Amino acid sequence: MESFLDDTFDVKAKHAPDEALEKWRKLCGVVKNPKRRFRFTANISKRSEAAAMRRTNQEKLRIAVLVSKAAFQFISNELGSIVEGHDVKKLRFHGGVNGIAQKLCTSTNDGLPKDADALNRRQELFGINKFAESESKSFWVFVWEALHDMTLMILAVCAFVSLIVGIATEGWPKGAHDGLGIVASIMLVVFVTATSDYRQSLQFKDLDKEKKKISIQVTRNGFRQKMSIYELLPGDIVHLAIGDQVPADGLFVSGFSVLIDESSLTGESEPVMVGAETPFLLSGTKVQDGSCKMLITTVGMRTQWGKLMATLSEGGDDETPLQVKLNGVATIIGKIGLFFAVITFAVLVQGLVVRKWKDGSHVDWSAEEAMEMLEYFAIAVTIVVVAVPEGLPLAVTLSLAFAMKKMMNDKALVRHLAACETMGSATTICSDKTGTLTTNHMTVVKSCICMSVREVGNPSKFANMKSELHDSALKLLLQSIFNNTGGEVVMSKEGKREILGTPTEAAILEFGLSLGGDFQAEREAVKLVKLEPFNSTKKRMGAVVELPVDGGRLRAHSKGASEIVLASCEKVINSKGEVVALDDSSLKFLQATIDQFASEALRTLCLAYKEVQGGFSPNDLIPESGYTCIGIVGIKDPVRPGVKESVAVCHAAGIAVRMVTGDNINTAKAIARECGILTSDGVAIEGPVFREKSQAELLELIPKIQVMARSSPLDKHTLVKHLRTTFDDVVAVTGDGTNDAPALHEADIGLAMGIAGTEVAKESADVIILDDNFSTIVTVAKWGRSVYINIQKFVQFQLTVNVVALVVNFSSACMTGSAPLTAVQLLWVNMIMDTLGALALATEPPNNALMKRPPVGRKGHFITNVMWRNILGQSFYQFLIIWKLQASGKSMFELEGSDSDLVLNTIIFNSFVFCQVFNEISSREMESINVFKGMLNNYVFVMVLVATVAFQIIIIEFLGTFANTTHLTSHQWGACVLIGFIGMPIAAILKLVPV
Repeated sequence: MESFLDDTFDVKAKHAPDEALEKWRKLCGVVKNPKRRFRFTANISKRSEAAAMRRTNQEKLRIAVLVSKAAFQFISNELGSIVEGHDVKKLRFHGGVNGIAQKLCTSTNDGLPKDADALNRRQELFGINKFAESESKSFWVFVWEALHDMTLMILAVCAFVSLIVGIATEGWPKGAHDGLGIVASIMLVVFVTATSDYRQSLQFKDLDKEKKKISIQVTRNGFRQKMSIYELLPGDIVHLAIGDQVPADGLFVSGFSVLIDESSLTGESEPVMVGAETPFLLSGTKVQDGSCKMLITTVGMRTQWGKLMATLSEGGDDETPLQVKLNGVATIIGKIGLFFAVITFAVLVQGLVVRKWKDGSHVDWSAEEAMEMLEYFAIAVTIVVVAVPEGLPLAVTLSLAFAMKKMMNDKALVRHLAACETMGSATTICSDKTGTLTTNHMTVVKSCICMSVREVGNPSKFANMKSELHDSALKLLLQSIFNNTGGEVVMSKEGKREILGTPTEAAILEFGLSLGGDFQAEREAVKLVKLEPFNSTKKRMGAVVELPVDGGRLRAHSKGASEIVLASCEKVINSKGEVVALDDSSLKFLQATIDQFASEALRTLCLAYKEVQGGFSPNDLIPESGYTCIGIVGIKDPVRPGVKESVAVCHAAGIAVRMVTGDNINTAKAIARECGILTSDGVAIEGPVFREKSQAELLELIPKIQVMARSSPLDKHTLVKHLRTTFDDVVAVTGDGTNDAPALHEADIGLAMGIAGTEVAKESADVIILDDNFSTIVTVAKWGRSVYINIQKFVQFQLTVNVVALVVNFSSACMTGSAPLTAVQLLWVNMIMDTLGALALATEPPNNALMKRPPVGRKGHFITNVMWRNILGQSFYQFLIIWKLQASGKSMFELEGSDSDLVLNTIIFNSFVFCQVFNEISSREMESINVFKGMLNNYVFVMVLVATVAFQIIIIEFLGTFANTTHLTSHQWGACVLIGFIGMPIAAILKLVPV
């Protein structure tokens, strides 16, 4: 079965082509309810609509014009056409960006004024920055969809005919009992199914809301603040940096080297340069490089992105490999069930015809015999109801929805359903260092400025350092710190000083402020000509400033990875503040200082400057050599509490942990040892060395790599690709930067950082780690394993019920000419194993034992030999018991009289249900004998068991007329429960049989 499923029902967990998704749907031959079965699968037709819209955008984007309220001609028509149409003439006609800002009653420096009434009026006028979403389905829609089950419809027709014939022959109410019993069972199944599906849809809705929460830096009323993109209005001033998503249509105000990726909107992969000449920024596009300030002009559904998103949101999430595989299982078993149902019906009808032939009454048919024939047909249909395990693929969705909700509480936001189950098979985690293994709370604790190493960290040490530094050197240092930065020092609304930017930038700015620097004064003293933000490929950032006080002289500043910036230096500032040549002894001293800092697990950065000769324009490249070294700083970023323990848990679970970082190799090794990642037999390698290795060398080297330092995004991508394709590992990768997107995309599970991660990284990821903590990644792995095993438990339980119900009714029909389980009883059994079974077993929370077993990996079978052993063993016992009860039940229970058949069938039905109740408990563990451990902690499981038993008592004792059951004595009840209970020790003995 497994190989058949792999050949025909196999889709990739990520980036599955539409043809593969179409193929498996066509292969699902026996589907009782397509509306329900395919509800949580991708809507391929909607996706093709979105693709067509992208193509239209590509062709017509430049001439698209939005038209809405004629009353607001400028607002709705002009603004939209200027930005979407990239209309430079129209922009000039309105006085450029400043003219548009004036017409929008805003300031490019201070943003919108904070007047609540004015902001509300503006929102009424321009609309909100949200996209139209499909309306939530009401509970009654789910009821309606549950009623579309083909087998339930056929049973409803049977019930209707049964009611008509019954009332006509036996009168009301006696003749209506059978028909009403089936109707009541159908309604119960429908309402329980609809309730379960409705709850799932609400969970997905909540998670969708979380996925769309994006905050951005905005200037309003003169203050920089973080704000939800939903609150943005035309006239707002937004600050964009590398990796940000443009939150609405707008115009470039000021900035440097801005490259925009418009592929999400137009499908065009070539990035677009944005600046003063072409200042148009479109909603939904991504900042690939540079940083800028933008003026919002159009929001929400008035943007082209808004319309595209409205279509895309209806496309749905790709179905997961397990959902597809279990659809395959349901199809195979459904076909077998259909075959058995037809045979059962044929055998039962043949028995009736033979009996009438012998009586010589084959020509005359009474209403009772017609009702008997109808009952046979209802039994055959109900066998299909029980045999087609419609709940299998839906149990995956239920388990994933439950896990996603719980993982949200554990600080992990799942963006793609498949990631939940794939994470359970992970064999390797490639983790970043900064912010994931460390706290990302950085402070400068050591420095080597002007060739003098000092410890810093408290006010007195800063005061001593300031007094020891030469004035010219201190001036250069502060100019470098405050101008060559992606961060800012601003005043908050409360009047407190606030540092904005990455933790590294914040640490350097804090260092500059502690030395008595003034951010605003330093910024105003020079004119910033060009700023190149930090780039993880170059491992440095640069700025060029014009010095008005020195006659417009130009100076370049560089900051970045110590070895790389130091390699570009030819001179150094000595202890007297003089610029001298960087000779061998000075170079060795600085390199030794870098190694010393790194061995103490400090991040090292080198700061340098260069006087630029011969003029410089913003289009020129910032020089990469000929610099003068100002100094080196050592930044402390402590290891997160609990990381060492989490790494140990991964190792115990058979998951290899590798650190991939852009940091210095000595810093990386020190942190890796502290975390327990780097062991004595492991290899630490630098990206440039890794790049030079041949294919044969990589095959030998990659399994041993535990640390990769000074790595580029391409190195990370190459490592991940080799691990996945050459070594068949299931790889989880963490990333936070824009350049991590290819590796996150390539990995089986991309994990983006929620705090430090850019929007580009988050969009490429499958899971967002909201607290940036490595321990949360381990929690995701635990939940992934839990999902996988829970679904295996449910499949084992359901297939057991399938096998027994099929074999019992078929064999009984063949041997005795009647079926012991009626249509109403089989519907109840179907609900126990389908909806209630999924609720009980698919929502088991994870336990620590899960992380003590090896990972499933890429080649692991889903329906294992262990499961087949349990299924066949338990099925054999249940079949044996029911067969024995059928054959000699009357003598065993001393049943006599006209109602002996009814009592015996009630005992058989009751015993069968209690076999399932105790088998459900046994299915909690597939290999462990102790199935009670932690059972009381899972209140859903306990509630399902209690509800099943309570309702079974009601069916037997009070609903006998409708369910074809009768009152049982306490002795008979005890025997039924005992028969069910014996299944548990048998399950325990089966677990001792090696496979």
